[in-house]
Amino acid sequence: MTLLATAAVTAAAAATLLGGSLSQTGTTGPARVDQPPGARAVPTVTVNLRTSTPALKKCYPSSRSQVTVGLTTDTLGKDSFVIRAWGLRARTDYTVFLIQKADPNFGAAEYIGDFTTNTKGQAVNVFYLIVEEAFAFNNATKARTDLNSIGFWFADPKDDDGCLGKNSPVTGFDGDGSAGVQMMNSGPTKLP
Repeated sequence: MTLLATAAVTAAAAATLLGGSLSQTGTTGPARVDQPPGARAVPTVTVNLRTSTPALKKCYPSSRSQVTVGLTTDTLGKDSFVIRAWGLRARTDYTVFLIQKADPNFGAAEYIGDFTTNTKGQAVNVFYLIVEEAFAFNNATKARTDLNSIGFWFADPKDDDGCLGKNSPVTGFDGDGSAGVQMMNSGPTKLP
């Protein structure tokens, strides 16, 4: 698939969501996005994210998120990473990371981008980066750590206060070093 075709598919996904409606199959998945006519099939992997804690699930019972990765590193030198989310806090910024593990001891992490929910708590964003072979490397120890999990955090530590209270943890998962807690992660599902 050419970069132009990949962009067309992801633009269609964004237009569907940001146009005001998010059609779902039942209540667990986003709208299906078809490839443009004549586009070659790209191998993809899709991961459904889960709410990180029971307290967050109670506050956001309709929260859902799905990541679809177009595996094109070998052909284009990068992959497409499409994140879709709904049922989240409205008008809120979130930071997205590739992480070593989805459990609370996340290990190594790579900050890959942000997304912002609309007035309905929905969002979509597309990142272009190497996902299939993502890793962290410690030159001092020569240790390589694969980053095969996904997580996203409240970008502002105050944005989770309505659910967790004013003394909720402040984490470092934002560019300014001050973020809220992790909202969702990929659980036991691993990226290739």
